[in-house]
Amino acid sequence: MKRKKILFVCTGNTCRSPMAEMILRAGIKARKIKWWDVASCGVHVHKGDKINENTLLALAESGVPVREKFAPRQLKQKFIESSTLVVTMTEPHRQMLEDCGNVVCISSFCGIEVPDPYGGGMDAYRLTRRVLSMACDKIIDNYILKYEE
Repeated sequence: MKRKKILFVCTGNTCRSPMAEMILRAGIKARKIKWWDVASCGVHVHKGDKINENTLLALAESGVPVREKFAPRQLKQKFIESSTLVVTMTEPHRQMLEDCGNVVCISSFCGIEVPDPYGGGMDAYRLTRRVLSMACDKIIDNYILKYEE
């Protein structure tokens, strides 16, 4: 069976999309789902940026394994083309990519856009983690598992 991939997209690929990537990867592994990969990127990545420390702390607090060598990546057309589903963090991100194929806003799974915690304290990152955890559970239940049927 050919591998399928979900690509998460946010602005800088330092907070929301890497958090979503790692949460979904952990959920897929915990449920022993095969044939799915997860990746993330940003629409405005700055060279030399790193994943936000608070993102790593928020993930560690909830026991989500982190990719130690994670580096933010700029969105490229080839990433979209190689993905089964592209999930943006906000509606404006989705609108930027709406002509690119199978692109949806995460709000279609969880009812809300994911708040950008950048520049906020740990409470902002924890809120983002909670929203993304809920959304990733729904992506597994309402997309990945249904896709497998």
